[in-house]
Amino acid sequence: MPLYETVLIARNDLTQAQVEAIADQVTEIVGGAGGEVRKREYWGLRGLAYKIKKNRKAHYMLLGLDCPADAEKEVARQLGLHEDVLRHMTLRIETIDDAPSAILAKRGEDRERDRGFRGPRPAGRFGSGRGRERGDDREEFRARPRDELDGNGGEE
Repeated sequence: MPLYETVLIARNDLTQAQVEAIADQVTEIVGGAGGEVRKREYWGLRGLAYKIKKNRKAHYMLLGLDCPADAEKEVARQLGLHEDVLRHMTLRIETIDDAPSAILAKRGEDRERDRGFRGPRPAGRFGSGRGRERGDDREEFRARPRDELDGNGGEE
């Protein structure tokens, strides 16, 4: 049987359990046609590149399907009719990789990385405030006496 990867994007106001329920519906459709879902990954709530139906964030789910073409067409039809699914995409692939996808692998690397001190901040164009000396002699930082500001020697 051919192999497929399906990514679905669900609305952000759903819970993870509701997104899992959508994946369960896909599993039932594929199982009824004699196929199986070999891979199932929940990628979490992620920001969208642009608004889709007034949503800025959405739940992402990856499914690796081993099913006949008719079952894949039915899955695509059902996902298109489901009101909580914003977008879906299915690709035919050669093999289903059992290792975690690149999305989950990147998330694991981010968690392993130390989020503590990352070194000194480089001074930018406007400076970060760390490299500036307190006794700056430039005119805009030097306080002027009051009599210079009035222009008449400070007497009125």
